[in-house]
Amino acid sequence: MAAVLDVVRAFFAPASAPAFVIDSETPADIVAREALLDRAMGSDRRKKSSEKIRRDRLPAEGLAIVARDRLGHVIGTVRLWNVEAGVSREGRAIDALLLGPLAVDAAHEGKGIGSALMRAAILEAKKRDHGAILLVGDAAYYERFGFFAEKAQYLVMPGPFARERFLALELTPGWLEGAAGMVVASGRKLSHATLRRTA
Repeated sequence: MAAVLDVVRAFFAPASAPAFVIDSETPADIVAREALLDRAMGSDRRKKSSEKIRRDRLPAEGLAIVARDRLGHVIGTVRLWNVEAGVSREGRAIDALLLGPLAVDAAHEGKGIGSALMRAAILEAKKRDHGAILLVGDAAYYERFGFFAEKAQYLVMPGPFARERFLALELTPGWLEGAAGMVVASGRKLSHATLRRTA
């Protein structure tokens, strides 16, 4: 029945409809998102240092974003997480966001979906008055969005990470000036009741 409905929706969809839309993630997207991440990043994705920060946490408020195709299927995802990016010279914890993972379904690569997700995430983070975003990723890709290694040079991730892939973007100029130390999770914790519902 679902396949028949998909065919009917595709038949009646206007030809001018965009190939994808950027939308807020909903609880109904969890299974599709996790399957997409497994396909895109492999089974060892949960062993990464950034995953240690995300484990048992909820994404930052309003910063779980998906791309959907014309039928509403999840074909891309990005999430941002509340962290403390070390401390300032005065010893004050510096609030920031950690971006990741960003993934696009292989069947939809080359359509600008990853870039659209990044732009949406950065814009929404600015709207919500966040000061900086950190990520671990390919500098050649993320520099186009303003992410550079110099801004994170005195920060470290928990566990192994590639220094040249640890990048930061200041949404507020000077936000990370003097920031040094370990990046640690600071966001909302996932409750055991939530874990049981999503298992």
